Amino acid sequence: MSGRALLMWDDAVTAYDFGPSHPMDPVRLSLTMGLVRAYGLDKALDVVAAPAAGDSTLRLVHREDYVAAVRAASADPARADQSYGLGTVDDPAFAGMHEASALIAGQSVGAAEAVWRGDAAHAVNFAGGLHHAMPGGAAGFCIYNDAALAIARLLELGAERVAYVDVDVHHGDGVQAAFWDDPRVLTISLHEHPRLLFPGTGWPEETDADGTAVNVALPAGTGDEGWLRAFHSVVPELLAEFRPQVLVSQHGADTHFEDPLAHLAVSLDAQRAVQEACHALAHEHVAGGKWVALGGGGYAVVDVVPRSWTHLVGVAGHAPVSPESVIPSSWRDEVFARTRQLGPGRMTDGRAVLWRDWESGYDPADRLDQAILATRRAVYPLRGLLA
Repeated sequence: MSGRALLMWDDAVTAYDFGPSHPMDPVRLSLTMGLVRAYGLDKALDVVAAPAAGDSTLRLVHREDYVAAVRAASADPARADQSYGLGTVDDPAFAGMHEASALIAGQSVGAAEAVWRGDAAHAVNFAGGLHHAMPGGAAGFCIYNDAALAIARLLELGAERVAYVDVDVHHGDGVQAAFWDDPRVLTISLHEHPRLLFPGTGWPEETDADGTAVNVALPAGTGDEGWLRAFHSVVPELLAEFRPQVLVSQHGADTHFEDPLAHLAVSLDAQRAVQEACHALAHEHVAGGKWVALGGGGYAVVDVVPRSWTHLVGVAGHAPVSPESVIPSSWRDEVFARTRQLGPGRMTDGRAVLWRDWESGYDPADRLDQAILATRRAVYPLRGLLA
């Protein structure tokens, strides 16, 4: 197993562009790569570009008729078939949509292949994590589900146990749907409560007969301490029991308190702590530390997303960026030139990273503890664990 880490990147992924008024502005990708380069992380990791996912790969998850509909909308956006979720407010059709979406999917699939082969211990595709796309339709800004495709490719290559951990503020519904009732894949999603946020799924009781679909529904307003408590009260124990051969994680940055589309209150510092936890869990529970890390949501495209995912790249590359470091002025100049906004000055929100372990005690009046316990009660007995 190589100790190197890969960063999957092709400038053409920024063509995944729903238009100037859409919240998923591709500038978040180019600014992230700019900050990665400003910190020299492109030297700590091998930067490689994988080919776009072909039709046979896309069909590991997506229906043939849906792929054909994406191709048709890509060629003529005005004729997008809305019955497939294309040409909608969330997922406007645009010229070249199939090509850009397949390229992003290809980076995640390529990351999974490289890690499985042992070419690298870790691989990052921060352009990926498009976890809402379903086998037969687009949803939630997602055309092709690169996370599910990466997992499906791992299974095709012979993996018998793959764990997927999703810490995006939205439920990882598309990945859960792709592997519902497949005991080879453990999906764990920590997200804002579905009563309050798209896609309206991900209730704690929403699990399969084997307990391999795990959902932690967090109360609105959950901050660092609660978010980290929820993660550490569920994820490590389940990974230890499941013994995955590969860990795939999705690191949507939209849990942040500045994100305009959700209602959690998580800081950059807590996001970095979960990235480090996923890294440590991969080394602890996965042979060779096989870890594929993806991006996801995140709509504070200047202040939050580039910093969060640059931390992710640094963590995966065993070259972590100090939270206290002053951000290079060259990158802040790039931010202003691209957006006419002033970029952040440091790689931290200045928050202390603290939480209480589940073993420290349960407060029956606390909504967060109620949420954690609901998940444990729904899933743990099915996995042979004590709730």
